[in-house]
Amino acid sequence: MNDVAAHSQAVTRRYTLHYPEHPARQDDPHYVDFEHYRSTRIGTARCVVGQHRGDYTECSSGDTNVGLELHHAHVEFALQNGVALAWLEKDYPGISDPAMVGAWVESAANLVFICERHHRGHGGVHVASASDYEAEKYVKGLIT
Repeated sequence: MNDVAAHSQAVTRRYTLHYPEHPARQDDPHYVDFEHYRSTRIGTARCVVGQHRGDYTECSSGDTNVGLELHHAHVEFALQNGVALAWLEKDYPGISDPAMVGAWVESAANLVFICERHHRGHGGVHVASASDYEAEKYVKGLIT
């Protein structure tokens, strides 16, 4: 059996997202909850990827809370009106009431702090595929 030598490979992914109608962020009645969560926890927050690794060397924030961003971990704000509540209910019991989805989207159950690199950078959750982002937690220097 032959080993494959280490190598780099360019990856391009292209697809279309179909966003449901949703309120403008400034009109969101639950945005105050998002801001409260952020403001009361930012002082002790660290990037969730660095925390997972126990190593912040690839975090743009290092081992600090400077420049951390709050990420909707499971359901993005703009997608809340398209959520299939029965599917969400399986993982988050008690959220089958359509009137409660907006509040849940802006709650601790759906929010994590993450550095800019792991949020919106090349290896970020909003850029890399789900499998590559997950692998990045365990493979140093995977995505550049």
